[in-house]
Amino acid sequence: MSKHSIDSARLLGRLSELGAIGRDEGGQLTRLAASNADREGRDRLVSWIEAAGLDVAVDRIGNIFGIWAADGMADAAPVMLGSHIDTVINAGIYDGCYGVLSGLEVIETLKEAGFMPSRPIVVATFTNEEGVRYAPDMMGSLVYAGGLDADAALATVGTDGSKLGDELRRTGYAGDKGPGFLKPHAYIELHIEPGPVLEREGIPLGAVENLQGISWQKVTIEGDANHAGTTPISMRRDAGHAAARVVTFLRERVNASNTPTVATVGCMEFEPNAINVIPSCATFTVDLRDPDEERLKQEEAALARFLETLSAEEDVTISVEHLARFEPVKFDERIVATIEAAAEARALPCRRMTSGAGHDAHMIARIAPTAMIFVPSKGGIGHNPKEFTAADDLIAGANILLDVVRKMTEEE
Repeated sequence: MSKHSIDSARLLGRLSELGAIGRDEGGQLTRLAASNADREGRDRLVSWIEAAGLDVAVDRIGNIFGIWAADGMADAAPVMLGSHIDTVINAGIYDGCYGVLSGLEVIETLKEAGFMPSRPIVVATFTNEEGVRYAPDMMGSLVYAGGLDADAALATVGTDGSKLGDELRRTGYAGDKGPGFLKPHAYIELHIEPGPVLEREGIPLGAVENLQGISWQKVTIEGDANHAGTTPISMRRDAGHAAARVVTFLRERVNASNTPTVATVGCMEFEPNAINVIPSCATFTVDLRDPDEERLKQEEAALARFLETLSAEEDVTISVEHLARFEPVKFDERIVATIEAAAEARALPCRRMTSGAGHDAHMIARIAPTAMIFVPSKGGIGHNPKEFTAADDLIAGANILLDVVRKMTEEE
């Protein structure tokens, strides 16, 4: 494998420069999808892509592609690299951006070394991966993989009342390419680990072999509002208490299991939300995740059974809205093994891993062989301004990506 190395100063400088775009007066970084800040970040990225001599293409959902295709290979399926550059509110500078900028850096390094790949190499930036302004998350890659109709996605109304299609046109990133116009030969995504495992074990690299399945539901429990002081406990239809029982059920169930299943209630609202009134309505979300599809189905079924029992016991009405459902993904064994071989060649310890978070790779795996590379994140922190990965780890991850891409594009 290659012993070339990426230009570390260029990569780290661009991470810092992109990380400065979208900061408010207090220094908080926020680049929500199709916002003015996102446009500025995209403009900067496109300027770097063009300066590298790559062709730029934008599809209808706003995904950006920097394409390196030598003469005679334009019709060959490309090796695709990338991630996203939109952020959550008050974000760090690495999530998503590291994968995009490292992909660009790999292409530039190979070009400067005089390498002639056997097929095109493409760096991709997918729209609205975070899903903060528009739902669902991983939208651009989901549309690209054919899992969501482009027109439906473009009609999505955001949290601020805006329509995604209108905002893409306003910011200049409503492209003309059909989603999926390039079907990858393979897709590789480099990312900081959204968890603490690599740092805890002192390992600089993770070869990600699978992604957890994700089930999102919104549960609404309806009871009766009544006086908190005068209504006997036995006569209450308390939606708040019923909601608390669901939270406890989920935690006790996963604690009693020897599986990697996780369950989270991340949002909850009461009505009328007054200190001295029994809640008449509780609305909350349930996030279930497991790397095994059958176990995930079992957890969904267990929750459904519990809600049915709870409705009878608490004399409340319960309804469920299914918000999102992604099956677990097993990544391509050949690419995972190539990542491990590249790490061994550079004498870097590496371990196989499961990703508990969703990524664009989750969607692209539907249409192409896919894998991911993780590098450590201090404290396992992501989606937070405290997000930090040491420069040596960032450089090591990018060099492994370089070696893997070179290996895959030396083969016919």
